[in-house]
Amino acid sequence: MQALDLLLNRSSQPRLQEPAPQGEVLENIMQAGLRAPDHAGLTPWKFIVCRGSGLRKLGDIFELAAIANDMSDKDIERAPDLPLRAPMVIVAISKFVEHAKVPWVEQVASTSCAIHAMQMAAVAQGFAGVWRTGAYARFDEVKNALNLAEEDEIIGFLYVGTAMGKSATPAAKDSSQYFEIWE
Repeated sequence: MQALDLLLNRSSQPRLQEPAPQGEVLENIMQAGLRAPDHAGLTPWKFIVCRGSGLRKLGDIFELAAIANDMSDKDIERAPDLPLRAPMVIVAISKFVEHAKVPWVEQVASTSCAIHAMQMAAVAQGFAGVWRTGAYARFDEVKNALNLAEEDEIIGFLYVGTAMGKSATPAAKDSSQYFEIWE
């Protein structure tokens, strides 16, 4: 797949099934994430690849967080199955590193770039994915279960697998609405 085609036709695929990437394909995805822009070489990331029983473990964490945060009975019942919407979920965490020239927001942006790179690497190799966040990315119970410090952030859950159908490519946007050209 050509890089420009990949970027210009990027879309999320929320309906995923087995198989998930493994072996060299998974290693390519992980390496793509590690190539994200990283000011001062801080590598302010941690990634947890959940598959198999790891998906159930993540679901159990979601369920406990749903209960602790007084979510609806329906949400509590759904919580353990949320990670099962794909055969693999990569939890992307920004691990803040104190640095005079690299603020917290830049470290979060770096982790965000890593998620995007991993999703694009998955697509380039014939897989699909969707980047989700939601309340579980912000719940203290989830952060505590993942042993995160207060200043660390769950940037997203990258659901990865094989597409269950074709997702529509979003319509192109008028770039003049979002960009100013200064000459």
